[in-house]
Amino acid sequence: MKIGIVGYKGRMGKEIKEVFEEKGHPFVWGYDKDGETYKDIPELIIDFSLPEVLEISIKYVKNFSIPLIVGTTGLTDEQLEQLKDISNDIPIVQSYNFSIGIQLFLKIVDLLKGYEEGWDLEVSEIHHRFKKDKPSGTAKMIVEHFNKEVPISSLRLGNVPGDHTLYMANLGEVLSISHRALSRRAFVEGVLKSAEFIINKDKGFYTFTDVLFGENYQ
Repeated sequence: MKIGIVGYKGRMGKEIKEVFEEKGHPFVWGYDKDGETYKDIPELIIDFSLPEVLEISIKYVKNFSIPLIVGTTGLTDEQLEQLKDISNDIPIVQSYNFSIGIQLFLKIVDLLKGYEEGWDLEVSEIHHRFKKDKPSGTAKMIVEHFNKEVPISSLRLGNVPGDHTLYMANLGEVLSISHRALSRRAFVEGVLKSAEFIINKDKGFYTFTDVLFGENYQ
């Protein structure tokens, strides 16, 4: 696959470029704050930049008529609706977290639904000092699995790729479920799976859950 990356000079962009090229998928097009770099027409575009740059990604996937993978966090509801509208013509995978471990974490959370009565729930998340959105998209994903308001605590420290913990406590015991990303490569492996999943799709809006567990997973 010939890939394009929006935000290719950023921390995640550099990691994506390195891993994909390591697997034999050349980087042929990119866009960053300094503008566009072009070697060839890409077969898909990957965007892990900022919400305000999403319009650039949309412009180029339309021009090239190729799939889009979006891992940008902090997207507005309007931007998500825009992606869903575009997916009627272009295949899109969108997720706030491309870690396989987080997807397994969420499956465990599914098992807890319906047992919240009498328990206090809280989510904590820690990310590197450069992460702009707070709370993280992943923390929001965890909370969305419950039919109640769940407080989220956010810390921005050093160069932490991502820590998430769900706490459940009653008056006699505490249950906690945690996930720690040791490096950004954990996310890039998921992006690679998503690229292999979407490269031959004609259109449609998909999540990373669809990529891992199938489009009909409930």
